[in-house]
Amino acid sequence: MNLPTWDTYCDNTTAANVLVFNVTDGLRVWFSYKTPVAFKCHGRPICVRSNDWGPTTGKHLNAIDGGDKSSRVSGAYFESKLAEALAESCPV
Repeated sequence: MNLPTWDTYCDNTTAANVLVFNVTDGLRVWFSYKTPVAFKCHGRPICVRSNDWGPTTGKHLNAIDGGDKSSRVSGAYFESKLAEALAESCPV
């Protein structure tokens, strides 16, 4: 059985608040605190949610996408695409 693995992605904050989980071989999900804020399926571009919270989550998002705010998507779009990726098990 392959269990998910995790790592941190931002060095200047509490590590438990910036986890990225490797859910499957092809799906990674980034969290800010307990909220998923980005995901990547193998062969597809990263999908990063817009900042609906504040400066700390903004710092986390910048660590994920290098501050490319123009490519971030709405919360509703993000949630629907993440649900699709999880339902599909993010096929390679």
